[in-house]
Amino acid sequence: MSSDVVGSDVADPADAVAVAPSADAGFLQRHGTTIEYILIPGAALCGALVVFGIFVALFGKNPLDLYFYMYQGAFGTWFSWQNTLTRAAPLILTALCTALPAQLGMVIIGGEGALLIGALSATSMALAIPWAPPLAVQIAMAAAGTVGGGLWILLAGALRQYRGVNETISSLLLVYIGLAILNHLVEGPMRDPASLNKPSTREIGAANMIGSIPGTDVHWGLVFGLIAAVAAYILIYHTTFGFAARVAGGNVRAARIVGLSVGKLVLTICFIAGACAGLAGMVEVAAVQGRTNANLAAGYGFTGILVAFLARQNPLAIIPVAILLGGISASGGLLQRRLGLPDASVLVLQGIIFVFVLASDAMYGRIGFLKGKS
Repeated sequence: MSSDVVGSDVADPADAVAVAPSADAGFLQRHGTTIEYILIPGAALCGALVVFGIFVALFGKNPLDLYFYMYQGAFGTWFSWQNTLTRAAPLILTALCTALPAQLGMVIIGGEGALLIGALSATSMALAIPWAPPLAVQIAMAAAGTVGGGLWILLAGALRQYRGVNETISSLLLVYIGLAILNHLVEGPMRDPASLNKPSTREIGAANMIGSIPGTDVHWGLVFGLIAAVAAYILIYHTTFGFAARVAGGNVRAARIVGLSVGKLVLTICFIAGACAGLAGMVEVAAVQGRTNANLAAGYGFTGILVAFLARQNPLAIIPVAILLGGISASGGLLQRRLGLPDASVLVLQGIIFVFVLASDAMYGRIGFLKGKS
């Protein structure tokens, strides 16, 4: 019996050594894709920051000071956090405008146009019912904004489905059409005569503003964005509709063979995607601007494209990525004051990040150790 005990004691370490590699390999095979989705975008982000640091160093600035002030401006204080979260709210919603159609293999980049149309629709609704109670006005504005934005992106989906028009090109062109419509109405029929220097519509009224989350300066748009992201994740990954959309996105021919209505999926997804961006426009009017004017074209829709790509089109991953990009945007003012950099320098960083994200796409599935290979 003693020899058995000794033999067992001696064998256990050897067995552990023998089992460990296969256990590690099994872990990597099971979770390698998840690790890739974190590691590769993270590496792309770090590479972009390094390149941006070099870019700033060429102008005689210390890259370490750059990184410090970026952190301070984004997350260093409670005020910074509130500014970051306020900017993240529309980014979550506009990122969903790109991420949801991506499940069907579509590349929609017209979130900016849907945001503008949503804002214009929401403002029009508020001005049309000034006699209604504030809560009714807010609900009507949200409904008008989502429907307006949804129909705007639905148009891009319909052009692809029925006329074969590339949705990337059509959604981008719709951005400029939406901006032209907004400028025409704001500078013409809907213009407030009192807005002399910057043409604007009449104000929706202080009572109809949606206000801030209690105890913070962050408006309720952040909550709308979080709810929309969670709802989108459940829709795509935990419903038969979402499964059908992912099947159609993987192989349209197979989806048609098994009887899926691809056209209905395309139109429905595009409407939901546009509704998210339209809601972002409503939030910008009802929580920030109080009226519609050219300030709404702040680029949230275009930054939302970057958020969606960096999050690999995952609705839940969009939340932290939107907060990160919102923080980068929020740090622009501090970089201008402390380092003398233009406020728009953060747009250069966003462009570099986008290039790195696109370049890193070729790395997925090619990292051997993440597959459990020796």
